[in-house]
Amino acid sequence: LSTDKAVSPINLYGASKLASDKLFIAANNIAGGHATRFSVVRYGNVIGSRGSVLPFFRKLLSEGCRELPVTDPRMTRFWLRLQDGVDFVLQSLERMVGGEVFVPKIPSIYITDLVKALGPDVGIRVVGMRPGEKLHEVMFCREDARHVLDFGNYYVIQPAISLDESLDYQLNSLGESGFPPLELEDYSSGTNSHFLSVDEISALNERCNSESVVEVYAHGSQAAGLALGRLA
Repeated sequence: LSTDKAVSPINLYGASKLASDKLFIAANNIAGGHATRFSVVRYGNVIGSRGSVLPFFRKLLSEGCRELPVTDPRMTRFWLRLQDGVDFVLQSLERMVGGEVFVPKIPSIYITDLVKALGPDVGIRVVGMRPGEKLHEVMFCREDARHVLDFGNYYVIQPAISLDESLDYQLNSLGESGFPPLELEDYSSGTNSHFLSVDEISALNERCNSESVVEVYAHGSQAAGLALGRLA
């Protein structure tokens, strides 16, 4: 599992994520005659995850704060449900050829719109960006774009290093086909074609509130067993 922080990293955490991605992809070259394959799934902010902005904002509101801190009014983030993240990982497990990075197409939000979704009377206090913080999340950069294939509702980044020449990344293990996208320079939450409205953000947040984390992981564990059984 990777993260947007692995793309053009600006801190040690992101650099370690990038190194992890590179090592995992390169592991396909040392698998020898074994059938073991290695691929990566990369996505951005998971709604309500530990350390994310939504529970932080809700904590401040529960403490009586009526003005929420925003580092920059231009800031955007991808907005992904935990269940959608789990499902995408399991689908990628079945689709993988080996050596690719899977990136889902997910909507973006403005952080200022997230504040509005939490309450019409909640104010915004601009506090400035922190060290190591990015204005936008980026799933792949311009340098990686030439290796990207578009599969409709997700992207695949083909490996930049030489692996098995017989591998065809344009046709995955489920028979789905991808193609090189035209004029795609990067995939950023700031230039994404799909932004959620304030009402859509509010509805999605409420939907996530009603989902039990235990239920999500129980569903994921069951689906993972089925996927691994099909791959065996």
